[in-house]
Amino acid sequence: GITGAFQYGLQVSIINSPAEYIKTFICETWLKRFGSPPGAEMITLMWSFIVSIYSIGGLLGSSSAGYLSVRFGRKQAMLFSNIPALLGAALMGLSRLCGSFEMIIAGRLFSGVCGGLALNIHIMYAGECAPRKLRGLIAITASTSIAAGKFVGFALGLREVLGVEALWPILLAANALPALVQLLTLPFFPDSPRYLLIDKKDKEGCI
Repeated sequence: GITGAFQYGLQVSIINSPAEYIKTFICETWLKRFGSPPGAEMITLMWSFIVSIYSIGGLLGSSSAGYLSVRFGRKQAMLFSNIPALLGAALMGLSRLCGSFEMIIAGRLFSGVCGGLALNIHIMYAGECAPRKLRGLIAITASTSIAAGKFVGFALGLREVLGVEALWPILLAANALPALVQLLTLPFFPDSPRYLLIDKKDKEGCI
């Protein structure tokens, strides 16, 4: 769950704390490029793109979750979801260094793809791997992980942690950590018995 639905909860909440810092960054970048500050409407428009494009990425990720989970298996598809997560974290983490607020928009899009994939495949994978007696308990790890992700996102955004002007790019790139944890641990997990039996026709592997 920490490397599945947790990503979604983290990215939903983590953008709230550095809002004013990002708006200031947009204004400073615009001023350097064009020699005049942007209007309030333009700053609002850019900020709206940064916030809302995560949902578009989530739609893309959710739409491809079914195909990827059948084509490559649940576990492999969850590993694939780390690619957009790490790419998005790198773009957002380097955005101020490169002087590009467009990198934040692109990073949020890739993070949304990761969130859409991870949330859907996590539920599928956990439900199919859980023993019958624990299936209900295991299924709610998705909602628990979302809540945990939101809590961690808000905690990281505190001024005593990463919620200061000097550290907001690191805050936005924080989703790289659970992605790295998943890359290191998930290969040791079994694949879904349902996938092995129905999609791979591997009865022995399923058993």
